[in-house]
Amino acid sequence: MRVLISGGAGFIGSTVASACLDAGITPVILDNLVTGRREFAEGRTFYEGDIADGALIDKIFAEQPGIEAVVHCAALIVVPDSVADPVGYYRANVTKSLEFVDHLLRNGCGRMIFSSSAAIYRTGDDHTVDERSALDPQSPYARTKAVCEAMFADIAATRPIRVLSLRYFNPIGADPAMRTGLQLRRPSHALGKMIGAHEEGVPFEITGTDYSTRDGSGIRDYVHVWDLAAAHVAALQRFDALSDAESVINLGTGSGTTVRELADAFNRVVARPVEVVETERRPGDVAGAYTRSDLAERLLGWRPRYSVEDGIRHSLEWAALRDSRLAE
Repeated sequence: MRVLISGGAGFIGSTVASACLDAGITPVILDNLVTGRREFAEGRTFYEGDIADGALIDKIFAEQPGIEAVVHCAALIVVPDSVADPVGYYRANVTKSLEFVDHLLRNGCGRMIFSSSAAIYRTGDDHTVDERSALDPQSPYARTKAVCEAMFADIAATRPIRVLSLRYFNPIGADPAMRTGLQLRRPSHALGKMIGAHEEGVPFEITGTDYSTRDGSGIRDYVHVWDLAAAHVAALQRFDALSDAESVINLGTGSGTTVRELADAFNRVVARPVEVVETERRPGDVAGAYTRSDLAERLLGWRPRYSVEDGIRHSLEWAALRDSRLAE
C-alpha cells in the first residue's frame, strides 16, 4: 500500500509515516515546512509544497502511481495563536483543506483519514465524551477542525470519497526509536512547558486552577504519539471494512489526567523535581475532556500500549536529542 501523508514532516505526520514504514506501507510525504522539518522526511519520498497547490498534487499522483489513501495531518494547531490570528488559521486549516480534497477528487483518490481533534466537543460535568457527544469548539483552532469535519461529510455525501475523522486527544511522547519527536524546542502544551521549566530550573506554571475538575486544574487524555500512529495504520488496513456511518473515531486512553497529576507523574520520572506554581488561564483554554469510548478498539482493534509515564520518558529522551538531530 502507498499512502500520501500531508503534513508528513510534522510531529504527528512523521510519526505516522514511521509507523507506516514499520508496517510495510509506503508513505509519500507532502509538507510545506512551515512547521514541519526537512530532517523528518529524510530517506522518504518527499514533496515540498502546499496542499492547496493543485499542480503539485497532480504531479505527486502522476509520479507516485498506486496511492490508495491520504492521511491529512497538515494544519496549524496552537490554540493561543489561533485566537490571535483566526484569519490565518481558517485559511490554513479550512480553505486549503477544501482545495486539497478537490485536488484529491480530481486524481481519483477515494479514501482520506483526517486528523481531527477532541477539542471540538462540548464536555459534560464529568469531563468525558464519546463520538456521539455534542460539539462546542471553544477556540478558532478547534472550530477549524469542526468546520473541516462538516465540510468533508458534505463532500463525501455526493462525491466518490470516504473520509474517516480521527479525533485526537492530547499527544505526548516521541517515536520510541527516536526517529522523530516534537520539532519545537519550546512547545506550548503542558508537558513541553514542564520539560522547559525543568531544563531551565524554573517553576512550571499551571495555567488555570479554577476549573470544575477534581483538583481545579485542566484535565486531558494524554495519549502517546506512537499509539496514535499505530491507530492510523490500523485505520488504513481496515478502512474498507468500515461502514459509511462509522466516520468518526476518538483516539484516547480513556483515562483523564489533570495538569497537577501530570506534574506529579513528571516528578516521579525525573531525578530533580520541578517546582509547580499557579497562574491564570491562557486565551482559548478549556477545562478539557477524556474519552469514555471503546469504538477504536471495536472498529480498529486498537488500544493504547503506552502510559503517561512512558510518554514523559520518551519526551525527555527526545528533548535531550533534539538539537543534535535538527539543524536550526
